[in-house]
Amino acid sequence: MIGQRIEQESFRIIHGEIGAHGFSEDQLAIVVRIIHATADFDFKETIRFHPAAIQSGVEALRRGCTVITDVRMVEVGISAHLLNSFGGKTICVIGVPEVAELAEREGLTRSTAAMRLLGQELNGNVVAVGNAPTALLEIVRLIWEEGIRPALVIGVPVGFVNTAESKEQLLGLDVPYITAVGRKGGSTVAVATVNALLRLARQ
Repeated sequence: MIGQRIEQESFRIIHGEIGAHGFSEDQLAIVVRIIHATADFDFKETIRFHPAAIQSGVEALRRGCTVITDVRMVEVGISAHLLNSFGGKTICVIGVPEVAELAEREGLTRSTAAMRLLGQELNGNVVAVGNAPTALLEIVRLIWEEGIRPALVIGVPVGFVNTAESKEQLLGLDVPYITAVGRKGGSTVAVATVNALLRLARQ
């Protein structure tokens, strides 16, 4: 109960400090969850939503889609209770031998190889990238070159090399996406976004 009161007080503070914004009610719910997870109000300025992002993501979750993640840190943070209540599951293949073999054979990062190996499995599912820009770049390539159509791409990798660039490429796609422009992002942002969508799906 104490933890619940602390969480409620945190949300009260965030709503009090967030100020003027142009978010819809559902978008704001996601942004507030991200700020709660990161204590960083910069995300209010950097988050970008494709117009169909929330509807497409929520519909996919409600029908029991798979949530594909770039790293285990994102996978383990997603609420299994909420996801399982819809019949959904998570997949993260970064550590499987086939990914290591493909990466070695083709001279790829493991993150790139993981998304390439999954390929068609991205279709109709939610993809959450919180760590690796190369994973997001491969998703962009799969969409552009191979016609892959995820229900939603949550592209919020963090870092200095190809991070901002991968997000800019995502912004140029006609697929539902949620991203945070610039260098900031991370697994906590990806997790907060998925869990916020799961709560919206439950409403």
